[in-house]
Amino acid sequence: MKAIVMSRHGGPDCLELKEIDTPAPESGEVLVKVVATAVNRADVIQRKGRYPAPPGVPADIPGLEYAGIVEKAGGASGELKQGDRVFGLVAGGSYAEYVVAHHRTVAHIPEGVSFEQAAAIPEAYTTAYDAMICQGGLSAGDTVLISAVGSGVGTAACQIARAIGARSIGLSRAEEKIKRARALGLDEGIVSGGAGFAEKIMELTGGNGVDVVLELVGGDYVAEDIKCMCLKGRLILVGLLAGTKVELDLARVLSRRLIIRGTTLRARPLEEKIEAGRLLDRHIAPLLAGGRLEPVIDKVFPLSQAAAAHEYMESNDSFGKIILQAGA
Repeated sequence: MKAIVMSRHGGPDCLELKEIDTPAPESGEVLVKVVATAVNRADVIQRKGRYPAPPGVPADIPGLEYAGIVEKAGGASGELKQGDRVFGLVAGGSYAEYVVAHHRTVAHIPEGVSFEQAAAIPEAYTTAYDAMICQGGLSAGDTVLISAVGSGVGTAACQIARAIGARSIGLSRAEEKIKRARALGLDEGIVSGGAGFAEKIMELTGGNGVDVVLELVGGDYVAEDIKCMCLKGRLILVGLLAGTKVELDLARVLSRRLIIRGTTLRARPLEEKIEAGRLLDRHIAPLLAGGRLEPVIDKVFPLSQAAAAHEYMESNDSFGKIILQAGA
């Protein structure tokens, strides 16, 4: 099969299209012919050598999600069969024509949803749903603060918040991204580079603060976050694009009884990845089928142009997901 292989760590030019052996499914696994996959910020960080793949995962092939067709099912692979349209998460290796996945992590693509649309769903929507609802306890009537609201996870988060009846406030460096996010259900938007947004959020919430923070940027954003969280507020830290170090007012964390929790999907053990797969199948796919979630696709590149797709992501001009077409 053809796959994008990292010949070394470095710039986008280290991504090369090569012929490699097609993986074979073992018991409980399925082989999926990948029609489309997506570029995630984690892929860029892995390419630079700062986010190695976990054990047992292809170390030199990026890619965390896929949409495609079941090509072959190994023994004990449940109800999945050849020809099923499926999508899901993997810990790596989806920049390829084929990928192997445990059958319980695989979800069926709803009718009427294209492979490109489906490829835009697993990583962003599962991350947002798991962080905000499963871990952050976001519910109807709550308010959530979403940093980097124009990102793949950010656009997913504001749609999920709308779907469950929560109020959303989004941050972005670009006014245009705020406007586009409003069309997806964002209630309030603030143009901010990471400083001074807490005061504005306290005004928007009548001095109460937000119930949940979906922190996709990290760094100094976290210090601002805790200034505008309500009593017993929950901060779920997902991304570290702005850095790994920050000075915090721990007195406020204590007095407001705040919860700060870090999360990642990629390094979870199999049983927790199965839980994420069931979340995708049972909670996200029905919302997608019912038209309450709308995959946001910025650009589509052929798999052979993965380097150009990475360059585009690093420009920070994208809104939503960047898709790679692997074939039909």
